[in-house]
Amino acid sequence: MYEAVTRSITVAVTPNYSPERSSPLNGYFFWTYTINITNRGGETVQLKTRHWRITDANGKEQEVKGPGVVGEEPVLQPGESFEYTSGVPLPTPSGFMRGSYGMITPAGEGFDIEIPAFSLDAPADVRTIN
Repeated sequence: MYEAVTRSITVAVTPNYSPERSSPLNGYFFWTYTINITNRGGETVQLKTRHWRITDANGKEQEVKGPGVVGEEPVLQPGESFEYTSGVPLPTPSGFMRGSYGMITPAGEGFDIEIPAFSLDAPADVRTIN
């Protein structure tokens, strides 16, 4: 698990290679990742945007920006958590992701929280397929 804390908000990420959704012989590798966001601070916050940088083993980067996560813009009261699972394909058997969430307080203050960089690695036996 990978973790980052910004303004008392913890973002924890657990990536998982998905062999059933991958096709290594066709250069298609798929991972799911589960993210848990916990508000350990004293103020209510709402997740409004996401910004991802996804890099494959060849160094090719793609950027993804958009509203919310999995169709939601969760509100987190102090002590509350929100968890979701999403997925990402890559043309290589490894890579990494990093990013940020755009948050807002009830007073209208916007700020970004860090999503920790995390590694996407296919098992060794999958990597050796040509």
